[in-house]
Amino acid sequence: MSTPISTPRRLTVIIGPNPPDRLDKALARDVPEAEGLTRSRLAKLIAAGGVTRDGAALTEPRARVTEGEVIEIAFADPTEVATRAQAIPLDVVHEDGALIVIDKPAGMVVHPAPGSPDGTLVNALLAHCGDSLSGIGGEKRPGIVHRIDKETSGLLVVAKTDKAHAALAAQFEAHSVERQYLALVHGVPDPADPRLRGIQGVAVEPGGVIRIATQIGRHRTDRQRQAVLASGGRHAVTRFRVVEAFGTPPAAALVECWLETGRTHQIRVHLAHAGHGLIGDPTYGGRRKLSERALGPGAVAAAAAFARQALHAATLGFVHPETGETMRFASPLPPDMAALAKALRG
Repeated sequence: MSTPISTPRRLTVIIGPNPPDRLDKALARDVPEAEGLTRSRLAKLIAAGGVTRDGAALTEPRARVTEGEVIEIAFADPTEVATRAQAIPLDVVHEDGALIVIDKPAGMVVHPAPGSPDGTLVNALLAHCGDSLSGIGGEKRPGIVHRIDKETSGLLVVAKTDKAHAALAAQFEAHSVERQYLALVHGVPDPADPRLRGIQGVAVEPGGVIRIATQIGRHRTDRQRQAVLASGGRHAVTRFRVVEAFGTPPAAALVECWLETGRTHQIRVHLAHAGHGLIGDPTYGGRRKLSERALGPGAVAAAAAFARQALHAATLGFVHPETGETMRFASPLPPDMAALAKALRG
């Protein structure tokens, strides 16, 4: 829901030499970049009858155009969204005119939803970014291109312009974004373990990397959970390896995970599927308890008291949508996970 803040205006575009064979592609090339009209938004304007030639609406994106033709585009400046801006402190890792990278704390929801109407990252970004938001899809809002769970901490990138939003979304769709997570898990995954090798979708790669490739979708009976499915759902691929083992004999581990795809709860579901659920995960961790004999009572007590899934988005890398520069950001373990790892070592 949004409230208009300006009246519609008209933009005249003259089709340049050797135009693409489609109206939407030609406009995406010839509309001045400063107007912030991405191809996806132009497609919506075409469908809505906002693009005309000689007074006649062009409603087909595939319509042919020729050099020198005059095209009129009617559109409004970005509208203010109804979501409330809230001055919530943010850990800003990087910010420029196109995007912002945030180190999100555990406990913060990314986007308003039923049950979490405010206090979210979007509420905070509306206040923080203010007039630097040039509009996403016709609305003056931050462009969320990926999310991390409420109780997962760590890095995420948010677009501030329509162009940046489209370019970042394309990188996520192409699985070219680097996303590395750190997790504290029950047990120690062993690439040589016959049990692990026998699990559906599990394969071992060089360097002790374990790859899980399955279908993930909603659980058949519990609609609040995701699950590995024999058929249906969406293809999901996670790779992980052990960084550090804890206990004598080893009974818990710090693992490094890489996402090839980005499905809901993917790491949590895949590690539970492999028999190594995250410590503190109330949904997928089960009732498994750590061995006091292997780790000591202090470590077991610290794990039992850990109030969230022990998962942190530690590394984020992508190509800047405007400069073409390769950008890579790293975030250390937050204090709660660092303290838990210390207790497990002790």
